[in-house]
Amino acid sequence: MKKITIITLLVVIIFTIFANINVSHAVQETAIDERTQSKLIEIKESAANSLEDYKVKYGSDAYGTVAYILNIVRIYSIPLCFLGITIGAIHKYIIGIRKLDTLEKGMGLIVTFVTILIICQILPLAFAVFVKFGRG
Repeated sequence: MKKITIITLLVVIIFTIFANINVSHAVQETAIDERTQSKLIEIKESAANSLEDYKVKYGSDAYGTVAYILNIVRIYSIPLCFLGITIGAIHKYIIGIRKLDTLEKGMGLIVTFVTILIICQILPLAFAVFVKFGRG
């Protein structure tokens, strides 16, 4: 009888603890949601203003949108490609010492990510030149 009482008491205590944690977590989420919502609105407005600036600069909705997307790709390609180059260097110079197939894989990764980095950095410039001189 004592075991059943202790087990029942433990189950009730555990459910009470989880119920209190969930209630306090829900209260914190509403406070965070209001702050997050205001930050998201600010980010959305600044991105919309930036997109509008590109549309005005290029004189067309399509060209402005493409230029905006290419600029975002240019900015985010730098850390991602450096991460890929680092992984490739680890495969080539650290793991590749013992395994020759990993050595070749590392060199392939380095070449691939350097090529992607160069393309992502030159593509916005090529697009701007094409729009400026190509469409007349």
